[in-house]
Amino acid sequence: MGLQTTRGEVGVLGKIMEDFDSWLQGSNFDTITAISKDDINPIVLAIPGLTSDSESPYIKHLAFNTAQKGWNVVVSNHRGLGGVSITSDCFYNAGWTEDLRAVINHLHCEYPKAPLFVVGTSIGANVLVKYLGEDGDSVPVAGAVAICSPWDLLIGDRFISRRLLQKIYDRALAIGLQGYAKLHQPIYSRLANWEGIKKSRSIRDFDHHATRLVGKFETVDTYYRRCSSASYVGNVSVPLLCISALDDPVCTREAIPWDECRANINIVLATTKRGGHLAFFEGLTAASVWWVRAVDEFFKVLHCSQHMHVQKVASSYPPLIVDSSIDQGPYVNIAEDGMVGAVGNEQVEDNRVDDVLELEESKISAEQDQQMTQPESGSLAGIGQSSEQATMPLDVTAPVRRCLYLLSRQSRWSLGLLVYIAVVTSWPLVGSVLRIALRKKLRNVLPGAFLKR
Repeated sequence: MGLQTTRGEVGVLGKIMEDFDSWLQGSNFDTITAISKDDINPIVLAIPGLTSDSESPYIKHLAFNTAQKGWNVVVSNHRGLGGVSITSDCFYNAGWTEDLRAVINHLHCEYPKAPLFVVGTSIGANVLVKYLGEDGDSVPVAGAVAICSPWDLLIGDRFISRRLLQKIYDRALAIGLQGYAKLHQPIYSRLANWEGIKKSRSIRDFDHHATRLVGKFETVDTYYRRCSSASYVGNVSVPLLCISALDDPVCTREAIPWDECRANINIVLATTKRGGHLAFFEGLTAASVWWVRAVDEFFKVLHCSQHMHVQKVASSYPPLIVDSSIDQGPYVNIAEDGMVGAVGNEQVEDNRVDDVLELEESKISAEQDQQMTQPESGSLAGIGQSSEQATMPLDVTAPVRRCLYLLSRQSRWSLGLLVYIAVVTSWPLVGSVLRIALRKKLRNVLPGAFLKR
């Protein structure tokens, strides 16, 4: 396993975080780098999507645009991808965060003075958000972006088998997973159902015959529930920009945790009407991708502000992670129009609410005892400081929203220009058709008018 980082005019790809188990043994981890340990230039870590790696076009586009401004780029390939073989009985999945945690900790240890930003795409975005929620304040990440995250894998599974278009994508992704399995057939033949893998015609089939067995999940739905990032949104403590397209044919808008993102002051959720899945092409020749520019603007704003996240000491209390309602019961309601709704367990929900209320009451009583022991001036200073801390993170959303607004205006100009060109180029044909139609109509109308006179 090797990790390569480069920087320069083309400055592409930091490669490769593979085989976490062998790396822990410390024997075959080699770092090839020309970057000084005292380098203060930011590092951008990219996490590809399902069956994608550092050779994918959109990852290269992101790396090229990031390296052009002098920042360092690292691409963390999933296990078994990027030309590296698997040497253990562990494969990656939609909720596998151990490799990402090892990569981030290694980069932070090697380059402690360089701010670390992370970009996750598709399944990589789900892994990123889950990792940020699991570790909370203790992550050494300054900021992050999640592009086209599936959020809730159980809802996404119901969605992708709903209509013909989704079924086509489902079949295409299943073929990609089968190709990945063929690269590591000796291990899959021993740990999973190889005959079932070969006959899989959907992602769910592959997860049933392969991912569930390798990851030791009881059922496919259990795997989807435990690995969905929507349950971890409330515990994210890093400035996080989430971009999703409402017309995404793979990751449905029904799975977006709207309320959880709105309640977390560290999250900016940006949804666009168009964009597809990791597309967002712009310009007449589709030479650029809008979300890459949005990522660049977001990281620039964070790097120039005081709101970059700084790693904090882990709390002695475990983080409070609010599970999604889909985890409270094994059933899902599917309406006539195909919309998916979760059926939760009311008793479990009530118990969870009671636990939260008890925790809040204990916090309030502890704060009151502390205020009584402090002098009045100190308490006023504490109130002023707490109010200042509560309002400061709100300011970071203003420049980000302004940048997104400017980018959307440029997209509208491109669309208007495209409409103008279409009208100008088609007008000779449309004009001639209108002339012929008007002439026939005038011939029928004018003789009747002269007769009346």
